[in-house]
Amino acid sequence: MCSSLYKVGGHVFSVIFEDEALSAELLPLMGNYMPFQVASAGNSENIFDLKVVADTAGSVGGLSLLDYEIDIRQEEEGQSIDCGHTVDGCSVFIFKFGDKLSGMLICSEDYRRAELRLAPTFRKAGLDNALMVLYALATARMNTVLFHAAVVSKDGKGYMFLGKSGTGKSTHARLWLKNIAETELVNDDNPVVRIRTDGAWVYGSPWSGKTPCYKNLTMPLGGVVLLSQAPYNKIVRLRGLQAYAAIVPSISGKRWDTSIADGLHETENRMAQIVPSYYLECLPDAAAAELCCKTIKV
Repeated sequence: MCSSLYKVGGHVFSVIFEDEALSAELLPLMGNYMPFQVASAGNSENIFDLKVVADTAGSVGGLSLLDYEIDIRQEEEGQSIDCGHTVDGCSVFIFKFGDKLSGMLICSEDYRRAELRLAPTFRKAGLDNALMVLYALATARMNTVLFHAAVVSKDGKGYMFLGKSGTGKSTHARLWLKNIAETELVNDDNPVVRIRTDGAWVYGSPWSGKTPCYKNLTMPLGGVVLLSQAPYNKIVRLRGLQAYAAIVPSISGKRWDTSIADGLHETENRMAQIVPSYYLECLPDAAAAELCCKTIKV
């Protein structure tokens, strides 16, 4: 058995490989987790423990042997996740890439314990997806949210860009890097935001989409910008309900689960209150980055 601890967004979790061959296959591919590896959880408990096993049943996790129902299917960019539950209250997530099964994640009711059963194909991607899902659910009631966003840092603060897939979050982040001095990319796809007693903080994570940016960085969240493509550059401040509505679509979570939804709402509401939020209609040009930086950097 091989076990490793990782600390993301101030929360520690473990990944346990019970099969030596599986750990030998996957551990060399887990370089994105290395900046977040820790020796111990310190004085805190693990938020979850994930056991990873290889499928031996001929179909992922022996699906024919597991009594479960699908609640919803989520699809994006050739990937799909079937979200369901077993008769005894465990959550089930089935990951697919195209028509290929990747794995099945079975979680305890409180998401503190889980088992990932991996198919022979897309194993690393299945592990990444399982850890992202489990992290988002396990931390939802801990003032922590996993975003679909890009984050840059400037003068010790993080600035987060939101928008639908294809809007140009990564492009806008790159424009900051190219045109705004002393700017650094923190994460290009899945940053973590946590509300602490001293405000909202943004963290790098082991998950960063197509751009490999796995930095163990932490900083105050200086602003949130919702992007929209336009033939001009214009930025306005969002407040109250508008700020809340801008934030919600970019946060991962199982919103049909009341306890998860309540935890997310509390964090989203607090973010809308304390983090400056903006709406930027823009071109993919240097002027957009300069306007954005000049407006939101306070």
